[in-house]
Amino acid sequence: MQDFWIRLKDDIALTDRLMILCALTLSMWGVFCVYSAGAGIMGRGFDLAFRQSMWLLVSVIAMLIIMYVGHRKMLEGAYPLYGLMLLFLLLTDIFAPKVKGAQSWLGVGSLRVQPSEFAKIAIILMMSKFLTRYPPLDIKTFLAGLGVISLPVLLVLLQPDAGSALVYLVISFGMLVAAGTPFKFLGTIVGLGLSAIPILIMFALKEYQKNRILVFLDPMRDPLGAGYNVIQSRIAVGSGGVYGKGYMMGTQSKLKFLPEPHTDFIFSVFSEEFGFIGNLILILMFALLLFRITLTGIRSKDRRCKILTAGVASWLWFQMFESIGMSIGLTPVTGLPLPFLSYGGSSMLAIFMALGLVASVYIEGAERKF
Repeated sequence: MQDFWIRLKDDIALTDRLMILCALTLSMWGVFCVYSAGAGIMGRGFDLAFRQSMWLLVSVIAMLIIMYVGHRKMLEGAYPLYGLMLLFLLLTDIFAPKVKGAQSWLGVGSLRVQPSEFAKIAIILMMSKFLTRYPPLDIKTFLAGLGVISLPVLLVLLQPDAGSALVYLVISFGMLVAAGTPFKFLGTIVGLGLSAIPILIMFALKEYQKNRILVFLDPMRDPLGAGYNVIQSRIAVGSGGVYGKGYMMGTQSKLKFLPEPHTDFIFSVFSEEFGFIGNLILILMFALLLFRITLTGIRSKDRRCKILTAGVASWLWFQMFESIGMSIGLTPVTGLPLPFLSYGGSSMLAIFMALGLVASVYIEGAERKF
């Protein structure tokens, strides 16, 4: 046990403290935003903030454990973890109760987790190992890499959870780029994907998903129905002005105009209270975090680690971009949480576990003196 604490202390001393500081700062901002957003939901601010704080504590402990175990051991178990992830996604499709039309949660009583969040870690580990062993430099290995990601994508689409499926695809795209995939392969896939959008809209999407796309193009076509969320979110963001209304002074969430203020539209709450200046600082904090993750991958001598960090960076970047974008009407509403800020234990725990992997890569490089 003493060896454990000595090793953990050494790891903390060697890790990228700036990256960890960014993550913790964003998470603490999230706790305060959740409290403010929850204050307008039947006075649940303290309850929601307390739960978020507990999840943050558990997430930090999980990150430290992952750092101690190390990315190399995690990569060794990539294949069984990938298989276990597929099993849990399948069990979710079969047994999970429907919540707001989707089967995404497994658990007992009030203790529930979202397997699709932890699947992101398994995908990153699996793709890192697979793409290193089978570099996607020809059509055969490239299609094999696509086959690895296709199974979890199909399973989450059955829930249905199009948002998580998009995250999986962005993660895999970033990792394929980091693995040196020829541009002609990537360009072909992107082109086929774009050309398939009209077909998907007509035949594959459910009615509410089609409405989200139509409302994205013109929220005023249904201002009291499908377009209501986007309209109220835009009002909240715009009303913040340059300096914001001040903490706990946002009217859109307090007067219950803004839907899901503590989860989907937490950025709107933040914008209304802290304004343009607050948003700028928030985005710069995310940019610094992503820069540190990317720099860790660039400096690593291990090809697997370069691909791994690309996957984590792609994950966090896309969720940040999509969550902020849907709050201001630049992207369709998908329900993806804003990393670190949105209320939700599964998302926060999965993200900190991923940061534990990145920290382990950084520690290995620090021991070798980059």
